[in-house]
Order: sequence, then structure tokens, then C-alpha cells
Amino acid sequence: MRRSLAGVALAVTSMVALSFLIPLAALVMSLVKEQSVTAAEQRAAALAPVLTLTTDPSALRESAAGLDATEHLVVHLPDGPALGSSRAPAALLERAQRGRESISRQIPSGWICLQPVVLPGDRVAVIENFVPEAELTRGVKASWAVMLLLAVGLVGGSVLVADRLGAKVVRSSKRLAHASHALGQGNLDARVEPMGPRELRDAGVAFNAMAHRMTELLAVERELVADLSHRLRTPLTALHLASERMAGSPESARVEAAVGELEAELQAIITAARTPLAVGPMGLGMLGTDGAVPGAGPHTAGAAPSGPRCEAADVVRRRAAFWAVLAEQQSRPCTLDVTQEPSAVSLSDDDVAAVVDALIGNVFRHTPSGTPFGVRVVRSAQAVELVVEDAGPGIPDPDRALSRGSSTGSSGLGLDIARRAATVTGGTVRIARGPRGGAHISVVFALAPTPPSGRRPRSSRRRTGWARGR
Repeated sequence: MRRSLAGVALAVTSMVALSFLIPLAALVMSLVKEQSVTAAEQRAAALAPVLTLTTDPSALRESAAGLDATEHLVVHLPDGPALGSSRAPAALLERAQRGRESISRQIPSGWICLQPVVLPGDRVAVIENFVPEAELTRGVKASWAVMLLLAVGLVGGSVLVADRLGAKVVRSSKRLAHASHALGQGNLDARVEPMGPRELRDAGVAFNAMAHRMTELLAVERELVADLSHRLRTPLTALHLASERMAGSPESARVEAAVGELEAELQAIITAARTPLAVGPMGLGMLGTDGAVPGAGPHTAGAAPSGPRCEAADVVRRRAAFWAVLAEQQSRPCTLDVTQEPSAVSLSDDDVAAVVDALIGNVFRHTPSGTPFGVRVVRSAQAVELVVEDAGPGIPDPDRALSRGSSTGSSGLGLDIARRAATVTGGTVRIARGPRGGAHISVVFALAPTPPSGRRPRSSRRRTGWARGR
């Protein structure tokens, strides 16, 4: 925009300057020429009274020298030689003598003025005044140079003013754009100082009002989540009492463990909802201390990466241990294949755990008991791939399944959590039909930047089995 405004100012001012400069230059040249010719005619007319009084060559030369020091004033007597060096063509001179008419005309070397004077005895003398070409254009180039400098100054000044105005507009636009990007990446404290033209100032004020209102709405929403989670503690207490009454039965320890796990999850939700607003782009984890979005952009070379960071393989192992108990209860053969290589991703432990729980939970909800499934974590050069596949009916419409609330018989929340987590790190989610005949869901996380001093250890993969899947 800044260059465009400067270019427009340059084009408009140049056209205006040229529209005045060209006619003005022609007018200056015409005026200088007219002044020189008028002065020559006046000198010739001034010598005419002297010629009527005397025809003495000495007196005439002295008078001519007094009127024109350049000796361009010549007198042609009727019965004698010309007094001076004549440059008038013979035809023009004869015409002036015989026709007794004043002649002022352009000739190849300049301008000639012929003034006839009638002497006693009906004789005709002619006064000639020659104006050289240099006299006709004297001072024209200097005038043109001054006008050109003025035009250049005006054009340069207009371009400079337009550039300064454009810089002000661009600076205000860039600040508004940076604040918008920061807000979009999760920095809820992003605000902009209204500046620039009135329209941009109004946009800045509107942006600040929108950001403030959005922060208020998020705070209300988080408080509501905390309140709803807290209300679930009442039925949890009843479950605790029921498990105590079941003491001694084979299912007592298992129910108590499940209730304890659920209570821990509720406490984590309440704690996260009551913390200051600094949620990450998934809405699950926390942003780094600098407000940057994990995995949202390149890191500075040589600097330690900021924001959440966890070993995806370790989180998958821990969550697998939890689901292994339920799989054994439902007689589900299941396998676990997790890489032993470093698998750091730019997400928190809770974010990765939420993805694992959502995908495995979908297997339990949408496939019959006894349906086998498997979980794999594969490390590549630049990514970590989490694969959950089962032998169930599969997903008939993968594209629709990735949209929250659009799947038939499902909220779509689990797959949406996986998609958002992958997007945060720069990865993808793919749904296909796997070799087991059912759904094959692949979540690819981009690897987190390696710290400067970090070295990736060499290790192998280990394959383990769960319950009946061994």
C-alpha cells in the first residue's frame, strides 16, 4: 500500500507538473524572442530622426554605436555604401526601399528588422538591425532549469508526503494484523493501540472491544464448566459409598479404581477451568509463558523451544494400561506397538491423553464386546504417528465423521479432538478401512523442535500385547 500511494502521487503530480511546465516553457521562449525583436525595432526607430537630419556617415556611425554597441545597426544610404556589416538579404532590402514598408522577419542566422526612412528629394534610406539567434533565446535555458527544479521539488515533495501518509496507514494496519494473529493463536491479552486514519482507529477500537468481550465469554464458559464438573461430585460420592458396601466382592476393587480415576479427571477439569484464561489452541492444554502457540511457527535457531512438550509414546503407554483393564472385562483382544525412540510433540500430556482416550473410547462405544483392536505409535524422521484400528463395522463417511456433531449416532467430539491436536502441531488425521476390516484412524503429530543440547538416543521398538491379544 505504501508503494502504491507513492506511485499514485508520483504519477498524478508528474502529469500536473508537465501540463503546466510545457506551456510555460513555450511561453517563456516566446516572450524572450518578442522582447528581443521589439528592442531591435525600437533601436531602428530611434535612429530614423537622426537620418532625417543628416546623412553624414561619421555622425550616423556615432549615433548607431550609441544605440547598439554590438554594431548590428546598419544604415543603407540611397546613394552610398552601407554603413556597417549588412546581413539582410538583397531581396528584402530592395523590397523595403521600393515599397517603403517596414519588414521584421526570421532569417537563417537570426532575426532581421528593416525600417525605411524617406529623405529629402524623395530618396529612401533603410535602417537595418540584426538580432542573432543567441539573443532570441538568451536566458531561456536558465528559466527552463529553474522551472524544472521547481517541478522536481514539487513532485518529490508530494511523493514524500504520500509515503509518510502511507507509512502511517501501513503501520496501523500491520499492528492490527499482528494483534489479530496473536489473538487467533490464543494470546487473549492481545490488544492494539488505535492509530492512523479514522477508519483504522475505529477498527482498532472495535478489535479491542471484541477481544475484551471474547475474554469475558471464555471466562464465563470456563466457570460454567467448573461448576458443572463440581456438580458431578455428588453422584461420585454415592458411587464411593456403593463401592464400600461392595467391599469383599471381586468387583469392589475394580469399581473403586474406576471411581477414583473419574474423580481425578473431574478434579483436573475443575483445576484447569479455574486457572487464568490462557488456554492453548486445542482448548485443553496451556500456552507457554510467552503466549506462543505450540507448533504454530518456526523456532529461532539455537533457542530452546517454548510451550507444552511431552513424549507421546509414554503417554500412550500410560493410557493403554488404563484401557487394558476394560478390554479384559469385555474380552477384547488388543495389541500395543509403541516405538522406543524419542517422540516429543508440542502438546501437553493431557492433550495427548485426551486424543488417546477419545480414539480408544470410540472403539468401546461403537463396536460390540469382544471386537479386537490395536494401538500403534510409529516414529518417522519428522513426525509421530498414532494409529488406532479395530475389527468393527468401520466408519462409512470419514469426511463427515471429522465434523463435530455431524456423525450419525455420535457427537463427533472424539475425532474432532484428535483433528485439532494434530492441526496444532502441523499434522493431519486420516480415516480409512484397516487390515482388521474396521476403522483405521491415523493421527500424525509433527515432532517438536529438538533443544540445542538434546541428542536422540538410538533404541529399538518393542511390541507388547494386552490381555487376550498376546
